Amino acid sequence: MSQAGKFAQLDLGLVVRGHGRHYIVEDAEGQRRVCHPRGKKSDCVVGDQVRWAPSGSDEGVIEAVEPRRNLLFRQDEWKTKSFAANLDQLLILVAVEPVFSESQLCRAMIASESAGIATTIALNKTDLPGTAHARERLAPYRAMGLPMMELAMKAEPDAARAQLLPWLQGKRSFVLGPSGTGKSTLINLLVPDAKAQVGDISVALNSGRHTTTTTQWYWVDAQRKSALIDSPGFQEFGLHQIDPAALARLMPDLSAHADHCRFYNCSHQHEPGCGVREAVDAGQISASRYRIYGEILAELSNKRY
Repeated sequence: MSQAGKFAQLDLGLVVRGHGRHYIVEDAEGQRRVCHPRGKKSDCVVGDQVRWAPSGSDEGVIEAVEPRRNLLFRQDEWKTKSFAANLDQLLILVAVEPVFSESQLCRAMIASESAGIATTIALNKTDLPGTAHARERLAPYRAMGLPMMELAMKAEPDAARAQLLPWLQGKRSFVLGPSGTGKSTLINLLVPDAKAQVGDISVALNSGRHTTTTTQWYWVDAQRKSALIDSPGFQEFGLHQIDPAALARLMPDLSAHADHCRFYNCSHQHEPGCGVREAVDAGQISASRYRIYGEILAELSNKRY
């Protein structure tokens, strides 16, 4: 029997959390156990479907990772950090306060576009005074036709839940956002037994103190059809996996004008007859988005200004 055929005989499980070389794998019945990968290399991420075999009374061994539909990750000069695999959609959560970084927002969107994952932006804390300014900063994204939500999860929890639950229905949804935007509030709002789902895992891994630094899978419904995946906060979002020549194509507002350039390999920085720069001058592409494009392009091209 081939190696693939041998693995096909094994149980199929879902990775719902990882910590070092320990993973929590959920079986078809919803039971969770600590599993360890076979061999030294460990490349599982939350959301992976894996073939596993029992090892001892309550643990298991991961023998193989099934092919992925997609993988959301970031990459800097030194390392790659994978968020999760096999996602249906991404929710980028920003807030009126603290003021969000548009550069981080753009970077997350580029990574998502590159992975083929649909993105929605949610603006939280819209009960606060700075809402009009935050809306203004998000206007270019609304103009691109990107799905957007406005929430006040603490002030109006029922209204927020009514907006979010239909969006989550039947999907595997990943939530990305800086600290302080309300990710914990969102989890507690939508996952009534969130503490229980984390608690069992923390005991199993003996790593309760790591709960805020680990990607965590939550089931929103008892039928285990709708999933919410929470991620740790981060300061930097590298995009070294992106080819510099492909960058503009991953930014829909720039891509819409890239075909109007005189040169097919236009960098949209200094060439004459550039459709993108003409669109910036005409106000069809926001100046901030174009500036961020230039910064990321310089990063990817190893240029230093």
